[in-house]
Formats: sequence, C-alpha cells, structure tokens
Amino acid sequence: MALIALAADKGSPGVTTAAVALAAVWPRRVLLAETDPAGGDLVYRSAAAHGGPLNPNTGMLSIAATARRGLVPDQLWDHVQPLSGGLEVLVGLGIAEQAAGLAGLWPTLGHAFAALGDSPHAPADVIADCGRISGDTPALELFAHASLVLLVSRTEPEALARVRDRAAALAGRLHGGPRGAATLGNPVIGVVLIADPGDAAKLASQVNDMLVHAQTGARVVGTLADDPAGAEQLAGRRRGRLDKSLLIRSARKVTADVYQQYGAAWAASAQAQHAQVQAQQAQQARGAGR
Repeated sequence: MALIALAADKGSPGVTTAAVALAAVWPRRVLLAETDPAGGDLVYRSAAAHGGPLNPNTGMLSIAATARRGLVPDQLWDHVQPLSGGLEVLVGLGIAEQAAGLAGLWPTLGHAFAALGDSPHAPADVIADCGRISGDTPALELFAHASLVLLVSRTEPEALARVRDRAAALAGRLHGGPRGAATLGNPVIGVVLIADPGDAAKLASQVNDMLVHAQTGARVVGTLADDPAGAEQLAGRRRGRLDKSLLIRSARKVTADVYQQYGAAWAASAQAQHAQVQAQQAQQARGAGR
C-alpha cells in the first residue's frame, strides 16, 4: 500500500525512535526497515522475539546478494526478524562501510518496499528509517518510490530552520521545484515535530505556516511527544505501561491523522497499479496466443 520514509537533516532528533513508535501502532501489517547507510541501531537497543539479540547479518546486509539477482517484494520477508513484542524488522547495516555492498541497489529496494503492499501473499506497508540525509546519501534514491517522506525535527530555532531548508531542497529534487500549500507534490513531504505535548499544537501551527510561507512543498503532519521515559520503554530499557506513554499515545494520533489524510489515496493508487498490471498480463497472454 505504501512506503513511508523517515529522515532527519542533522543531529539526532530521534528518527529511529519515531520510526519504531509509528510502526508499533500502524493500523496495517508493517515492516520496519533500517535503511540508514551509516548503519542501524536496533541490533544494539532491541531484543529479538526469542529473547536474545538480533542477528546483525540478517537484514540489509543479507539482502544485498539477493537484490543483485533481482528482488521480488515477498523476498523481503526472508531477511526479516521479529522484535520482542512482534514488530517485524529488516535490520540495518552494522557500519557505514558496508553500504558499499548496496551500491546501485537502492532503487531496487525502493521499488520492492513500495510494491510490498500489493503482494498477494503477505502484503504490508514499509516504514523506512533513513537516518540523517544530505545531498549525496544513497537513501535518497528510496524517496522517489515513497508515498510519504517524513522529516523528523526538534523545535529549537536552528532545527526548524534546517528542516525548512531540507524540505525545500527535497521538493526541488523530487518535485522539480518549490510548491505552495495547494500544489503538494508526490511523494508528499511531511514534517513530524518532537515536541513537549503542552506546546505541540501551537508549535505545529506555527511551523506549518513557516513551511507554507517558504514554499517548501511540505506540511506538518503531526507531533510526537518528547518523552524520554517512553523512548526508554520502547527500547526495552525501562519497565512500564508502554501503551500509556505519551510517546505511544502521540504516535497513535499521528498514524490516525496520516491514514485519514492519505490512506484513501494510497488505496486508490494501489488499485490502479494492480489494474494496470492485470491489463498488461492480459495483453501479454493475448499476444502469446496468436
């Protein structure tokens, strides 16, 4: 149905925590993919479903050899590990040097991620944690296949200035230039703010106005609570009722809002693509019968 790519411009605003939180409450089956070329974090912070550590060699590293021979979306599941709690994850690279093994394969991965939602066997949306991005990161090649690109940002003035400029740069790369609020491009570029819940609504409105005024082609799609205790619970480092945490409660609202705004469009796009594939197959069958 959809590929949702999460990224940040600079620093450590909490992209991995945001990706895990959104995936944990996603309304459909979801695959969390650690696609940061600099390496993933979940091997170090999360336990596998069997209680032991995740296998760092099963995930993005193991998929590289498969993808070089072509990648059918359902093959992604062969490289997935379940976390404690059941979330299915494609574990990221161990170190940045391993990204060389994925050279030239990022578009193939992007296509497979985007097409997984239409799998007749095990359909799922994909939430991709792309880490920090810059003008030359290969993870940008995933964005063209995404339905939604979410830039994660904290709310300090310098962070907001960077996310504004990064959104504008992405709009230029993905859409061909800046756009106003009424002409959002595809993929949609959204901003998720990590904010104190008490200030979240006011900040979201102000930042959205800033993005529109700057003609970035982006809009604020929601806020996640700045909740260190909830983040520790999510990582399994602290006990407590995770479902009652401010982080997970805010993640539920973000996912509900995203699906309300874009879910119908994603479903219609998937149906159109499916119909197109069926038409092509029918045409090929007619040609083979002549």
